[in-house]
Amino acid sequence: MEGFLKLDRDIVIWLNQGIGQVALLDYLGYLLVSDYFVPLLISFWMLGVWFWGKDVPTRERNQRAVLRGAISLGFANLAVLILNQYFFRDRPLSHYELANLLYQPTDSSFPANAAAVSFAAAMGLCLGNRRAGLVVFGLAGLWSLVRVSNGLHYPSDVLAGGLIGVAVSGLVALALRLIEPVPTLVLRGARLLHLA
Repeated sequence: MEGFLKLDRDIVIWLNQGIGQVALLDYLGYLLVSDYFVPLLISFWMLGVWFWGKDVPTRERNQRAVLRGAISLGFANLAVLILNQYFFRDRPLSHYELANLLYQPTDSSFPANAAAVSFAAAMGLCLGNRRAGLVVFGLAGLWSLVRVSNGLHYPSDVLAGGLIGVAVSGLVALALRLIEPVPTLVLRGARLLHLA
């Protein structure tokens, strides 16, 4: 177990050494590590997928994928909130001299909420539209990597968060199949209001 924790720490320290070397990369890192930039990109991407499709069946499939991704995102956030009540892990910034492009959060590092919600959205989309989901998987991976390099999370925090997000998305997909008339009615209602 100690070897695993050492590897976790060594990865953060190694990635963190790149901060402050190239101003343009630091600026890009600042954008990517923030709590807003990548979530906004994911949101705008999901909004585009919601309305994209050359025919009605394609649009409906995309809308179901976005609905699944959005619900998964919410439940992944709830799962992390509940887990944070029982598990607390200090952020790497609290223990090591690390460069940071953002503020220093004080909540638990484990599991990584950013990874949980972004991977949940990605998996939800991927189950209905693989290409759209892969774009969000890429954003989720990039966001997670930058947050590790900034000392906000250990790699194991991100791994746990990502696994939680993917698992929650699978459960949401199953639940939506079990309550099937409800998702169809929601999409019909959205079409009646010209929202879909």
